[in-house]
Amino acid sequence: MVHLSTIPTNDEVEKLANGVKKVHLQLANDDDSFTTSVYGSKFAAQDLPRHEMPEGEMPKEVAYRMIKDELSLDGNPILNLASFVTTYMEEEAEKLMAESFSKNFIDYEEYPQSADIQNRCVSMIGRLFSAPVGPGETIGAVGTSCVGSSEAIMLAVLAMKKRWKNKRMAEGKPCDRPNIVMSSAVQVCWEKATRYFEIEEKLVYCTEDRYVVDPEETVNLVDENTIGIALILGTTYTGEYEDVKAVNDLLTKKGLNTPIHVDAASGGFVAPFVVPDLEWDFRLDNVVSINVSGHKYGLVYPGVGWVVWRSAEYLPQELVFNINYLGADQASFTLNFSKGASQVIGQYYQLIRLGKKGYRAIMSNLTRTADYLSDSLEALGFIIMSKKSGEGLPLVAFRLPPDEDRKYDEFALAHALRVRGWVVPAYTMAPHTNQMKMLRVVVREDFTKNRCDALINDIKSSQKLLQEMDRDSIKKQQDFIHKHHTAGGKATHNHPKYRVRSCAAASSPPRV
Repeated sequence: MVHLSTIPTNDEVEKLANGVKKVHLQLANDDDSFTTSVYGSKFAAQDLPRHEMPEGEMPKEVAYRMIKDELSLDGNPILNLASFVTTYMEEEAEKLMAESFSKNFIDYEEYPQSADIQNRCVSMIGRLFSAPVGPGETIGAVGTSCVGSSEAIMLAVLAMKKRWKNKRMAEGKPCDRPNIVMSSAVQVCWEKATRYFEIEEKLVYCTEDRYVVDPEETVNLVDENTIGIALILGTTYTGEYEDVKAVNDLLTKKGLNTPIHVDAASGGFVAPFVVPDLEWDFRLDNVVSINVSGHKYGLVYPGVGWVVWRSAEYLPQELVFNINYLGADQASFTLNFSKGASQVIGQYYQLIRLGKKGYRAIMSNLTRTADYLSDSLEALGFIIMSKKSGEGLPLVAFRLPPDEDRKYDEFALAHALRVRGWVVPAYTMAPHTNQMKMLRVVVREDFTKNRCDALINDIKSSQKLLQEMDRDSIKKQQDFIHKHHTAGGKATHNHPKYRVRSCAAASSPPRV
């Protein structure tokens, strides 16, 4: 019978050991030159180099396959509902971008068409944001491409600070204590900008029932040292649009000419097509600059961003560098220098391939899907924190209703979904909201209704599983998943000095 086994004698054990030794002696040990398959080569039986460049070389086919196998352990981008970043582009767009990998975008003399394509994108995006156009040095909008909205925001903050400083110096007033007014729910790059450029943050805090700035409170924080107000068209936490018009009108009413920068990283390619009558852009007199991410709802792979100023007067001349050592005179206002042309070309492809009609169709579908998901989660008993029907980004922010008897929280649900392949982030809301826990699903172009239904079913199944477990089991499961299924739990590369030391510190939302 196959389920019964005899216990071998010592002689039989010795015979088995000798047999294994003979097998090992017969293993190939040639210094092969890769004439067999990838997995028959010596490289397949060795560790990939990790810390030091190897002395020898390996065939290109082997290098490609070994790295591809490593990358297969990454998550599926399509199931990553934490990120705003584009995960789908048409094959023709990918081909165009791949053909431009070798182009250094900054070399205008060598690649004039790539530079001209950037200028076309700036013009199209500026007009999309109702930018004033016209001849003259101080009339007409000006803009540039960036490496994502982070660089765009850094440039906008530098321009606001320098313009404020110049004005203060001309008036003979001190200019050593600049501040900027913004929401406590800003993207982390705003915190970087204020820290790197030594600007004080004057925060408008969210509350348990308000997740955006209060216009009156915002304007009241303005003083003579305020370089500008940052307002968000689509917050990271709930996707809600801050009321730019209300802040603009209050400034006008109080006779203040404080500049407004609109962080439209996510909403800049959504609002113009879904709610075109919403006034948030250059139609408002105090809005002097706007940034937008091409790699979010601009539908381009990362990373490309754009920043546009109302006119050249809002971009001080001394921040712009004129150089000619690449063979042609050119004006440069960037934090970096060399960068590839691929993403800019990808943006141009999307703008002319889709047109306003195509963007409108895509953003309308995303809004419908987000509303459907929101209604479905509400029917399951969740509290919806995001806006519907185009009043915010196509995302759904939600949380569990208060229940002292429930054994699991939002983090446990997120971990349970992770086992099923979904990356649905759980985190705590912005400061001053009583550590409110929440989850968020970003609806991107490739998140179809069919996939949305699959997510809803998995949420229901995960809840059912968690309801049947006791608190200790849930805690053990969370610890196991965090340690073995998440990159953060397995991370060892961070220098000890900079590692996050508490769960609370690690619970902020993924701001990408």
